[in-house]
Amino acid sequence: MRRKHSPQLKAKAALEALKGLRPVNEIASEFDVHPGLVTQWKKTATDGLPELFAKPDSQRRQNDDALTSRLYEEVGRLKIELDWLKKKSEQLR
Repeated sequence: MRRKHSPQLKAKAALEALKGLRPVNEIASEFDVHPGLVTQWKKTATDGLPELFAKPDSQRRQNDDALTSRLYEEVGRLKIELDWLKKKSEQLR
């Protein structure tokens, strides 16, 4: 059965590996995991670091633009449905 490791454990192990003060095998034995996992977590942390320092405004702006376009599409669809329902309700009277 596979063990699931918490994000906190992964972060601690990756941070220790990034410091480079001790060998990966020693870190792995301390956290009771395979050395390959420590190496993998270190790579994941290294790859994700640039995103932490990216300008949040540009990412937020992209998310806002995507949300705005989806909302405009939904408003347009609902307006068409409302117009159709008004037209049909007048025909039924």
